[in-house]
Amino acid sequence: MKAIVQDRYGSADVLRLADIDVPTPGAGQVLVQVRAAGVDPGVWHLLTGLPYVVRLGFGLRRPRNRVPGMDLAGVVTAVGAGVTGLTPGDEVYGTGAGSFAEYTVASAGRLAPKPASLSFEQAAAVPISGQTALTAVRDAAQVRPGHRVLVIGAGGGVGSYAVQLAKAAGAHVTGLCGPTKLDLVRRLGADEVVDYTRVDLPEHRYDAVIDTAGNRSLSRLRRAVTPTGVLVLVGGEARGGKWLQGFDRQLRALALSPLVGQRLVPLMSKESTQNLMALTGLIEAGQITPVVDRTWPLAGVPDAIRHLKGGHATGKAVVTVPLP
Repeated sequence: MKAIVQDRYGSADVLRLADIDVPTPGAGQVLVQVRAAGVDPGVWHLLTGLPYVVRLGFGLRRPRNRVPGMDLAGVVTAVGAGVTGLTPGDEVYGTGAGSFAEYTVASAGRLAPKPASLSFEQAAAVPISGQTALTAVRDAAQVRPGHRVLVIGAGGGVGSYAVQLAKAAGAHVTGLCGPTKLDLVRRLGADEVVDYTRVDLPEHRYDAVIDTAGNRSLSRLRRAVTPTGVLVLVGGEARGGKWLQGFDRQLRALALSPLVGQRLVPLMSKESTQNLMALTGLIEAGQITPVVDRTWPLAGVPDAIRHLKGGHATGKAVVTVPLP
């Protein structure tokens, strides 16, 4: 099968299109014929091996999994032992190990039936970013009707879902984003939209601040939160050195939270069928819509990653995978 592979950590230049064997699903796994795959910041971290702490789980000298990519939408072609509820021919979406390929293996517990209203490309834009936003809004921030919520990075992959999910929960939502994304964030339902090139942070205080950008200090963000509100930290791409990068801010938030009235939550998202089904219900009800920035062919994965890392993506970048 055709797949994008990497034999060492590095920039997008280390990626190449190659012919490799089709993987075999083990117990609790399914083989999926990939039709589309999403591109998210996690792909870049696993590509570069940065911060270095990432390598403890994914390979010290080189990546254990040669094929990058996690988000996927496709068709089940085989199931492993113990799998129930999924059969060959089912259209699914979710996460797997190595989705930048014609076929990949995924845990059945991280897949769900693809929403019928979505194309494969739209569905591939949902799993990681959608579940991260769901965890941030529903579980970490516990957004309720009447809450005032600020979403920083509102035009990005996670931010675009966070705006819609907070609005669906009944909140008054302010979206902070770049000037080219203002109209999009308004269309997603934000009550107020702020251009970060003109205003670093609004002067208001919010019941919940969901930071998907990662380039503001903890002290600066806390000033935007009410004394008993919650700050949710999603990533931290622009801060720190090679060992921890933005994760140093997450560790400081974890240590400080018990000492202050505000809740400071470093987000730990978990992919599951249950979370995907919750998103499916909101999608089918018309309360959230995936935002696909651009699509690339499988051979264009390096360019898609460069586009994402350059901060140009509006919503989610997606790779289309042709039928073998």
